[in-house]
Amino acid sequence: FAADVLERLGVDDPLLEIAAQLEQVALSDEYFIERKLYPNVDFYSGTIFRALGFPLRMFTVLFAIGRLPGWMAQWKEMIEDPNTRIGRPRQIYAGETERDYVPLDSRT
Repeated sequence: FAADVLERLGVDDPLLEIAAQLEQVALSDEYFIERKLYPNVDFYSGTIFRALGFPLRMFTVLFAIGRLPGWMAQWKEMIEDPNTRIGRPRQIYAGETERDYVPLDSRT
């Protein structure tokens, strides 16, 4: 479907062909097959966003926009549940508890 739309728009981005080849490699690789791993929606949408001319710095915003209704629905369910006083993630943070600040121009 995307190829038809891009063709109608006159978009011919060589990255699309590379992305299609990468998809086939991933779908035929034993590592991915055994683990039932597939390219996710961001793989496809990122390729399309580029082909449509969206600046790279906007990709994160565009990815988030599609998820926003779900996030809002979960938030609404949480605040409407009288048994939920505060949102608590089930994950346990295992990272550093304290780190020294490194100025931006000194970071590697």
